[in-house]
Amino acid sequence: MGIGLGIVLLVLGLILVTDAVQLPQGIENAINGEALGWIFIIVSIIAIGLSLAMNRQRNKTTHVEERRYDR
Repeated sequence: MGIGLGIVLLVLGLILVTDAVQLPQGIENAINGEALGWIFIIVSIIAIGLSLAMNRQRNKTTHVEERRYDR
């Protein structure tokens, strides 16, 4: 999961929450679009947060090179 997936889920969630697109009648009876939209929004926030935290951790990593010379 990366930032891109988080953004896609966020956009889909906002579309479902605001009812910008109506679901087909058969699917609408089985799935609550607004609840699914909120789930997408929450998962997208978690995905974006995790990817930013992992990138921050990756950037803080330092490498130490140790050289030993025999005399």
